[in-house]
Amino acid sequence: MSSLVDHLVELTRFRDRDQADALLMETLADLIRPLALALHRCVGEPPQARWLSRPWQGRTARHQGARRLDFEQLPPLDSRAEWLACVRSGQPQTLAGEPVRELFPVAAGAQPGAAGVLELQVAQPLSTESRDTVQAIVKLYGNFLALLDYGQRDALTGLLNRKTFDDAFMNTLMGPEAQAMAQDTRASRSDCRHWLAVLDVDHFKRINDRFGHLLGDEVLLLLARLMRSVLRFDDQIFRFGGEEFVVLLSAAQESDVAAVLERLRAQVEQFDFPQVGRVTVSLGFSDVRAGDLPTAAFDRADKALYLAKTSGRNRVSGPTALAAAGIAEPEVKSGGVDLF
Repeated sequence: MSSLVDHLVELTRFRDRDQADALLMETLADLIRPLALALHRCVGEPPQARWLSRPWQGRTARHQGARRLDFEQLPPLDSRAEWLACVRSGQPQTLAGEPVRELFPVAAGAQPGAAGVLELQVAQPLSTESRDTVQAIVKLYGNFLALLDYGQRDALTGLLNRKTFDDAFMNTLMGPEAQAMAQDTRASRSDCRHWLAVLDVDHFKRINDRFGHLLGDEVLLLLARLMRSVLRFDDQIFRFGGEEFVVLLSAAQESDVAAVLERLRAQVEQFDFPQVGRVTVSLGFSDVRAGDLPTAAFDRADKALYLAKTSGRNRVSGPTALAAAGIAEPEVKSGGVDLF
């Protein structure tokens, strides 16, 4: 019992989902000793949602961080009928065979569309006591993630909130994934540069004044869904407050980022917001450079956003546009002051 309690204490110590997922599997690997163990998550926006599987690979794997994957190569939800049935039923399932597969639904906190299945492969079906123990641990884990989301996610849109930005930014530059990318010298890697974009809803005050704050909130909620559907599932989207959003994304070059953001801008312009009609957004972006503080990259992107808004709104501006307009980049800020 003391070993299990120690595992649960360790599990709830982390504030990073990838680390917490790994610790959940570590706890169950020690407790059940399965032949194999994996966590399958639903990622992406319906109807294009897919399965992202993470097999248990031992204790050292939890320190390696998540690696980017090609979303289009992930299996669609309906291609794994047994996992989908477990999620929809909300009940554990035992699938006979060699080995036996024990499936447990995972409610992954408050994140929209976030659900998954924990799969254990065992030689014999679990006893009732073991199955109840696993289910209790998984439920506790879901409750922990809900609390984590309460502190890290915007209550209206479900996006990451402003206070998580600094940690996410520094992890982008210095975390396990960034270190792995720095060590990978293959010229074929396409996600070797990071970028920061700032999005602002054009004339949002007019929307609130004309239609009221409830419909204004609905515009923000639908905009967040559009952003999740257009951007990659592993791009990080933050609501900074009001009608301002920030995106951390990776791409090989500026033209790739501009194309993605232009596609987002066009999708928003073409969307018919209920009772409001057409809404447009302006976007500015900048590259993230080695040694950047969050404020430095944000200020450059915000300068590009200002150019987009003063040039007529409903457009995307980046480093090339700033240079063409003869606008100098903001002075680089250094030091350890946290302004977010």
